[in-house]
Amino acid sequence: MNLILKIVLLLAALTPINFAQAANNILVFGDSLSAGYGIAREASWAHLLQQELKDTPYTVVNASISGETTSGGIRRIDKALAKHKPAVVIVELGANDGLRGSPLAETEKNLNAIIKRAKNSKAKVLLLGIQLPPNYGPTYTKQFRNIYPKLAKKHGVALLPFMLEGIPPDQFLPDNLHPNAAAQPRILRNVMQHLKPLLN
Repeated sequence: MNLILKIVLLLAALTPINFAQAANNILVFGDSLSAGYGIAREASWAHLLQQELKDTPYTVVNASISGETTSGGIRRIDKALAKHKPAVVIVELGANDGLRGSPLAETEKNLNAIIKRAKNSKAKVLLLGIQLPPNYGPTYTKQFRNIYPKLAKKHGVALLPFMLEGIPPDQFLPDNLHPNAAAQPRILRNVMQHLKPLLN
């Protein structure tokens, strides 16, 4: 067997393995709610997700950045998809847009583009819904909340309506915005309810 043929056969044998590894990535693409702001990174729900999936082929890649907006997400998503080639993308963005009073149309447009690019990469998408504190006014908070089910329906992707559902007030940091370490297992349970069907 000549050297060229050996190389060809070797590449043919290695390529499926590499694709299989890439296909098992779960990309968490979010902000401080997923980056573990104010707590040890090992206590964050995204890190706990990796522990939950330790006996499965899946690897969790947490590309979340504290303070991230949907505009920042747009600038990062293509590189993240190309680098990690995820089978599933968990999109958790928008909270910082809302807290800054950003135009709702802009937030929706950015999330729409992020979801579309993730789907175009052949990844399944789980969209994590966010809700704003009531002091931002009933009209703005309602319209903001409705962005998530609207986009999930439009793109046919999985939706967790409110990722912080069931978190009691005493499980938030003093800023009343970020869940503390004690809240992370509940967030994980909320996420897993909608993530599991995407892994089967």
